[in-house]
Amino acid sequence: MPRIDDYINAREIAIEALAPLPFEDILQRTGFESSSENSFLIPFLDRTYLVSYPQFEFSDQIEGDKKIPLQEQVLILHYMMAPAAPPRTRQWIAYREIPGAAFYFDAFVKRAVEPLKKVFGDNLDAFARAAQKLHFQKIESGDLGFECRVLPGIPLRLILWGTDDEFPAEANILFDKNIGQILSPEDVAWLAGMVVYRLMALAR
Repeated sequence: MPRIDDYINAREIAIEALAPLPFEDILQRTGFESSSENSFLIPFLDRTYLVSYPQFEFSDQIEGDKKIPLQEQVLILHYMMAPAAPPRTRQWIAYREIPGAAFYFDAFVKRAVEPLKKVFGDNLDAFARAAQKLHFQKIESGDLGFECRVLPGIPLRLILWGTDDEFPAEANILFDKNIGQILSPEDVAWLAGMVVYRLMALAR
């Protein structure tokens, strides 16, 4: 499990790589918008972040003094470092199919799949209410499924089969086939966990 120092170091490394890059180049590659000449406007689930340039300091657009989790900062910075997001393939793959993901598979299940099953497997209505608060799009898959776009180039699908008399709950999280060209497997695991935990918070 990464320590806080690991996230601090990862953030510093990312900022060092991003700072020399032209503002407009980052905008074009990421699909983000600008709120001013020197700030990125970044929607992330139910929040919107402002990220200054070239300092890459994060603030919440609504609650300016709200502390932004380091994990979210690092994930967004890594997304900003990636090449321009390739077009969506509309081919959905499981986490295991991402190149290099085998090493992080257990962490992915622990951070995302198991919490999704545990919290919502017996309460599909709570899953639906939380997903609607985040404006996720309902899909016809499993007992209940939703599609969302966490960042402009990164859609994912969350699919749940509820507990019944014969079987325990099951869940799956799918990604566009191009995800490995945008984020590392470790970042993808963290991203999925962030989505699930935000749903859990909204369901309380």
